[in-house]
Amino acid sequence: MDQKISIKIAGRTFNLTASTPEMEQLYREAADAINRRFAGYTRSHPGKTLPDLMSLVALNETVLRIGFQKDIERFKEAEQQLQADLDRYLKDSQN
Repeated sequence: MDQKISIKIAGRTFNLTASTPEMEQLYREAADAINRRFAGYTRSHPGKTLPDLMSLVALNETVLRIGFQKDIERFKEAEQQLQADLDRYLKDSQN
């Protein structure tokens, strides 16, 4: 069941629709993370415009996301290698 929610990012209110309680929680957590990052950039880059600060937030969050995606790829490769090693060990131990 869809639920209408309002979140605030950088002092601006956005009306959204959350399809599940879990999605609502994700929206709220994301808004909190953005606001924390925005506040940090506001302190460290005084005089920058809202679009400049939000661009820095977007850049930082995207860098983190790409880093996590690369980590996941490395973990999947390591998992595949471990599975191959285990399969080889089990096959060798049966002989």
